[in-house]
Amino acid sequence: MTEAQGFPAFAAQHRSTRGRSWWARAWVQAMEDTSLDAGQLRKGRRYANSGQVGTITISPGRIAATVYSPEDTYESVVHVDQLSDDDWRRFREQVAARAGHIAALLDGEMPHSLVEAASDAGVTLLPGIGDLDPSCTCDAWELPCQHAAALCYQVAWLLDADPFVLLLLRGHTRAALLDELQASSAQPADAEAGVAIADVLAGLPGDLPEPPELPARIAPDELAVAGIDPPGDLGPQVLQLLVLDAARRARSILNALLHGTAEPQPLDEWQDAVRLATDFPQLVPALAESTGRDLAPSIQAWRYGGAPGLDVLEHTWTPDPAELNRARTELLAADDDLTISTSANQLTLGADTQLRLDRHGRWHPYRFVDDAWVPAGAPSRDPLVVEW
Repeated sequence: MTEAQGFPAFAAQHRSTRGRSWWARAWVQAMEDTSLDAGQLRKGRRYANSGQVGTITISPGRIAATVYSPEDTYESVVHVDQLSDDDWRRFREQVAARAGHIAALLDGEMPHSLVEAASDAGVTLLPGIGDLDPSCTCDAWELPCQHAAALCYQVAWLLDADPFVLLLLRGHTRAALLDELQASSAQPADAEAGVAIADVLAGLPGDLPEPPELPARIAPDELAVAGIDPPGDLGPQVLQLLVLDAARRARSILNALLHGTAEPQPLDEWQDAVRLATDFPQLVPALAESTGRDLAPSIQAWRYGGAPGLDVLEHTWTPDPAELNRARTELLAADDDLTISTSANQLTLGADTQLRLDRHGRWHPYRFVDDAWVPAGAPSRDPLVVEW
C-alpha cells in the first residue's frame, strides 16, 4: 500500500509537545535523542505551537510538510523504515492473538502488551534513537533542524489522536490492516493452528434445552398479600428504560468476556444513580427524589468524565507532587502571567478557572459560576489542551 493521507495544519496554540500518550512520547523521545542541538529543539517547539507548520502528508515510510518562517518557506521531510511483508505477518499474528488488541487500536489506544508482543516477535513498531531520518530545504546542518523538529512534534499530536498513524508510517493503511485481519481470521493458518468459527458452531449440540418459562405477571393486590411493596411511580416507560440499560450493561460484560475488552466499572448506588440520570433524563425526577440530592452538577461531571469526573467533583486526594509541579511548570511556560495556587489535586488559575487531577492522570476543567465550582469541559492528560 502506498496511499498517502493529508492532515490539516494545526492552528496556533499552547500545547505540550511531549505528547499525551505513551507511544507519542516514545516518538518524541526518539527524535530528541537523535538531536545534537537543544536549541533547534526549542525553536522547533515554538514553530509547532505557533501554527507555522502546514498540512502534514503521511505515507508509508515518509512524513512531509511545508514549514513557514518569517524569512522563507521550507520543505521538511522525515523518513522512517517500513515493515517488511514478513514483519506485517508476524504483527497481524500478535494482533489476532488477543481481540482486545484490535479493539484498543480502534478505540485510539496502543496497548503496551501489543507493542511488547510484537517486539518479542521481532517487529519494532516504535522508533528508537537514530530511526528517524530528517531532512529540510533550509541550510541548517543540524539533524533535525528546527523545521523538521516542529514537524515531528506535531506528528506526536497526530499519534495521540490515532495510533493508526504510526502503522501507516510503517507501511499499512488502517483499511488494509483491518482487511487483512478479517481475511486471516476467516480460517486457521493450518490444520493444527485451530479451527474456523463455523466449525466450532457446527460442533455444538443441536438439541439445546428450552429456556425456562417466564413467571406470570403478578397483580399489585397479589404483591400486597405476599408482603411485597410494588414499585412506586415506575410506569411502563421507566421500566423499559431500565431493561434497556440492563441489556447494555450485559452486552458490555459479554464483550469483555468474548473479546478481552475492559469490563464495566463496578459502581456504588450513588454512582449508578448519576449514571442512569445522565443516560436517561426521564429518570431524573425519580432519582432526585430517591437520593434526596441535586443531580444537576453530578450529571454534568459524569457527562464530561464518567466516574472519575464525579469523583473529582465530590472528593479531593493527594497525588504525587511531581505531577502537580509538571503541570504547573507547563502552564507557566505557556503563560508566565498566570497566578496558580495548589490545593490537594487542584490547580486554581486566577479567580475563576481550575484544573482537577483525577486518579487516572487526567485533568478536569472547572469554572467558578454563581459561587460554586462547576465542571466546564472534557478532561485531558495534558493540562495545556483541556477543552473548556
